[in-house]
Amino acid sequence: MDLESAIRRKVLSRKRRFELGAYLFVFEALAYTQKCLGRDDPSLSPPQRHVTGRELLEGIREYARAQFGPLAPTVFRSWGVRDAADFGRIVFDLVESRLLGKTENDRPEDFAGGFDIDTAFDDSLDVTLE
Repeated sequence: MDLESAIRRKVLSRKRRFELGAYLFVFEALAYTQKCLGRDDPSLSPPQRHVTGRELLEGIREYARAQFGPLAPTVFRSWGVRDAADFGRIVFDLVESRLLGKTENDRPEDFAGGFDIDTAFDDSLDVTLE
């Protein structure tokens, strides 16, 4: 089964918090983050490929900036994403559906207070995670 079908069947059929695009974007941003951190080698075991919530948020911000530029907040809102904590909800929807794994230390709260989607993509500001 392809990823889109799996998300539709395992996540969206049970919950409809966010649009399909948000879930697909998180997978893309995760792959981007793993690559940036040198954790994309398929020969690595899952713990070595793991990224933290904070690392993923930074990857999401960078990937969104590259993909959508200053329109990123508009795209996120169209998917139902209002703040960085929503990305934690998306990740944990995927974890609960067994489409992503987690460690015992990972929590949805790791995403709270990450970045402000209204200012994180303004090129006149140098924004980092709090």
